[in-house]
Amino acid sequence: MSSYLLALDQGTTSSRAIVFDFQGKVIASAQQEFKQHFPHDGWVEHDPEDIWNTVLATSREAIAKAGIEAADIAGIGITNQRETTLVWDRATGKPVYNAIVWQDRRTSDYCKEQKSKGLEEQVKKKTGLLLDPYFSATKLNWILDNVEGARQRAEQGELAFGTVDTFLIWRLTGGESHVTDATNASRTMLFNIHTQEWDRDLLEAFAVPAAVLPEVKDSSADFGQTQAEFFGAPVRIAGVAGDQQAALVGQACFQPGMAKSTYGTGCFLILNTGDKALSSANRLLTTVGYRLNGKVSYALEGSIFVAGAAVQWLRDGLKLIQHARETEQLAKTIPVNHGVYLVPAFTGLGAPFWDPEARGALFGLTRDTGIAEIVTAGLQSVCFQTKDLLAAMARDGVDIQTLRVDGGMVANDWLIQHLADILRVNVDRPAVIETTALGAAYLAGLHVGVYQSVDDVCGLWQCQQHFSPQLPEEEASALHKGWSNAVKRVMSTA
Repeated sequence: MSSYLLALDQGTTSSRAIVFDFQGKVIASAQQEFKQHFPHDGWVEHDPEDIWNTVLATSREAIAKAGIEAADIAGIGITNQRETTLVWDRATGKPVYNAIVWQDRRTSDYCKEQKSKGLEEQVKKKTGLLLDPYFSATKLNWILDNVEGARQRAEQGELAFGTVDTFLIWRLTGGESHVTDATNASRTMLFNIHTQEWDRDLLEAFAVPAAVLPEVKDSSADFGQTQAEFFGAPVRIAGVAGDQQAALVGQACFQPGMAKSTYGTGCFLILNTGDKALSSANRLLTTVGYRLNGKVSYALEGSIFVAGAAVQWLRDGLKLIQHARETEQLAKTIPVNHGVYLVPAFTGLGAPFWDPEARGALFGLTRDTGIAEIVTAGLQSVCFQTKDLLAAMARDGVDIQTLRVDGGMVANDWLIQHLADILRVNVDRPAVIETTALGAAYLAGLHVGVYQSVDDVCGLWQCQQHFSPQLPEEEASALHKGWSNAVKRVMSTA
């Protein structure tokens, strides 16, 4: 009798595999980092074989650590770095070029060119996205135009395109399945989120032949069986979602109005809007939250480029701390209104500003300023940026009452309390903060019958700690006003 679910979490800098029991408890896990490639300024690539080898190795290691066999696994869930683009030979499975990573900016000029033709309005209307190098379409166009013979071979049906989930499924099933799920498809800039189909007009606009595209399935579905050689016996792949959507599922945010925010290298806040694809007037993204039993639940998403990366910079760049965990104690030694603001626009500003030319700055330094003030300002920048996202959502007509948080940073009690204070909403931290992998496992469990409905998944979610606003509202408002002034001073349009 199978008693476990295996989640494959393929991220930007590492691959992880986690074995969960049916109650959502972590039984065993394994993780491996892999090399990042930067062939030119603004270019970011991964070797697809590194992605594949680390996923296979961590999967086998997690299964071995758990002391189980393939027959004990009811299903596999896959979650992945989104938008990263791969093209491979259908006959050999060999990629024709490195994976072009979501962070890659090589198609910036091409995007400007397409915007000048008036394409952005069509892109936004059909996909909910902005016309940006971030998404897969322009990366795919670049590969077809810049790899010798690729475009002709693609048009002849010899090549396959996919995001990371699709590539992994192809490899795991021995080329039997060329599929993706609706959440990953919705990040390609080629998928109409209203009709739930690849869009002919966008395929034509980005010069993408339909022959390269995968079939789009529900997030909980039959994606095929793994080849017996990988784990000793075939295992059903039954759940797939992009990493941020998987976290939405892992946080059991199944009701419209529920929201989660993941604090890792960056921060991604996703709000469930149910069957309504709300179009943002404030440069938030409209996306597919998940698709179950053919029914789409939409979401509004705000992306912050730098969250945990600010703490990494304080540690590795300025060497003000040795370990991230020191930030909590330092923050406790000073008042919150210490007057210093860090705007971590190291790679520009994300939502709701979308200013790629903005750069980071420290404001309010005096002779009294010390390490504690600068480090605390780094933590506060995460809270202020989240406030900006919530304010943008409020202007779009959506108010969040409670925010569920996850990711590595949320272990910091001071940070989460300050987040509640600045946002003026309740913040809940779950018992399991590995919500991305957990969401993938839940999606697999829903398809194979471990869970009868999302109600079963909701019943497994547990709040580890609840944080409510403690700081007086006037003080919180004054702090955020100071932040807003600092942001204006780093904007390239200022």
